[in-house]
Amino acid sequence: MTDILKHLDLNSADGTQLNLDALYQIAPSAFTEVRDDKTGEISRKVNFEVLRRLLGDYVTDGDGEMYQFTWVGKNAARAEAAKPTDKTLRPVVEDSVDWDNTKNIYIEGDNLEVLKLLQRSYMGKVKMIYIDPPYNTGNDFVYHDDFALTAAEEDFKAGNVDELGYRFRKNSDTNGKFHSDWCSMIYSRLLVARSLLTEDGVIFISIGDDENANLIKICDEVFGEHNFIADICHKHRASVSNDRIISENHNHIAFYAKEINEVFAQQKNIGEDPVLDGFDREDDKGKYKLAPVDGPGGAKKGNPFYEFMGVEGYWRYSKETMQKLYDNGLLIVTENNLQKKYYEEQARQSRKKVTTWWDTDFLTSSATSYLQKLMGCKAFDNPKSINLLIRMLKMMTHFDKDALILDFFSGSATTAHAVMQLNAEDGGNRRYICVQLPEETPEDSEARKAGYATIPEIAKERIRRSGAKIKADSPLTTQNLDTGFVSTALTKATTRKYHFHPRNTSKTSLTSLPIISSAIVLTSTYSMVRCWHGVFAWTCPCRQKPWTVVPSTLSTKAILWLASPRALPIR
Repeated sequence: MTDILKHLDLNSADGTQLNLDALYQIAPSAFTEVRDDKTGEISRKVNFEVLRRLLGDYVTDGDGEMYQFTWVGKNAARAEAAKPTDKTLRPVVEDSVDWDNTKNIYIEGDNLEVLKLLQRSYMGKVKMIYIDPPYNTGNDFVYHDDFALTAAEEDFKAGNVDELGYRFRKNSDTNGKFHSDWCSMIYSRLLVARSLLTEDGVIFISIGDDENANLIKICDEVFGEHNFIADICHKHRASVSNDRIISENHNHIAFYAKEINEVFAQQKNIGEDPVLDGFDREDDKGKYKLAPVDGPGGAKKGNPFYEFMGVEGYWRYSKETMQKLYDNGLLIVTENNLQKKYYEEQARQSRKKVTTWWDTDFLTSSATSYLQKLMGCKAFDNPKSINLLIRMLKMMTHFDKDALILDFFSGSATTAHAVMQLNAEDGGNRRYICVQLPEETPEDSEARKAGYATIPEIAKERIRRSGAKIKADSPLTTQNLDTGFVSTALTKATTRKYHFHPRNTSKTSLTSLPIISSAIVLTSTYSMVRCWHGVFAWTCPCRQKPWTVVPSTLSTKAILWLASPRALPIR
């Protein structure tokens, strides 16, 4: 058993090792084997001299002037992102809904640690990320990743740190590192989050004017400047703020791709629902309307000039393409021009191009009123509009209705609500993972008076209520809609061994065991169970079966399931 424990990797993915693996794929000759003087073990290392020769003149030592964006703490933030975590996730069954069947996950804990844990099971599997991080206005809370605190006990008593040692506090503009702290916070999390995206995945980040410029620079570095898609402005307030020189009525949404070529190849599938007005003509192929084929840009736009069907001019298509349209009966001669038939069915399969100005039905005040009505009190300040999230989801997942969506600053769980709502509307099976720090609600807030001690408590109740409302509003079409979620919480990891026989182990005795985050369970039938960071694996050595991986989290209930035996559902 000791040997098995020695070889089990109980940590999250190592960011440095991931980078080395990626480099090895493109430059294996830059690696060599080196023996450790102390342990005698041989490991693979980078030979920088060889790597430098491979890169030729495209190398700099960092000396002298160069274009770069830096701040106090940037190197520490980069190192923190690469460092593995030994934290784990424990199930909170009593807070969950439809535990056995749901594919949605709600995680309570520091999102940097959680993102590292997610790398094990979800690297390269997330189609879309949306986050609404703190805007750093001087009054909002930020994550402060400084674990070397000299007054830790005082901070805990003051409410500046939680029981795991994670610090959250107001980033006051009197702080000497006001912008640096925020940049370090978002930088480390984006570095890890990028690895979770599919190659055609995208990220939307809501932000205000205060840190928009810094966010764009950070995203240019993390995702690559060439993967920038747009800086979207959306109108979030209708009233005028008289305490400003100019009333700020918009927020920004930074929109980046993981790999722009992959996203661009699918641009025809990206956008809003098409407008289906004006299809007032009909033939044996269906309803259609007329669309222009002339090239209004003329020679300046490179449109070809020629005569076709007695009409001379600049055209959108080559003469060969026009001939094909004619042969297929798609061209019609009008009074002094040519037009083609555009069928309604074609329009249904298309998407309407989106602009960078979003000014319709995304007001924060409307979102606040909606949430207040749903929750029965003003449970959360400044929630995001569900319509805003639905627009993003429709843009990117209309033709990918099984997409996985991640929100690791999930707040009141608007993203979870939007995923369920859109699935109800178009029959999709999108799944979500929402992550939120267990930040306490203010003592004098309506949320606290209503019994919500933390933001996750508000979020989980919102998911329950919104899911029930969606099903109640459309009972005939939402019978199979997934409105459940598995609730988990970040906790410190432990490694323990237990011996029991499945047939002689009662549910009562199992529930008396502590939550086990990383363990090997040896039964009298010599089946072994191992778990690390939410991933189960089991084998029977006597039969020499390979490890079988089943995502979930090891708990006393999980041990009972495996002892049954019964496989846990893949989320």
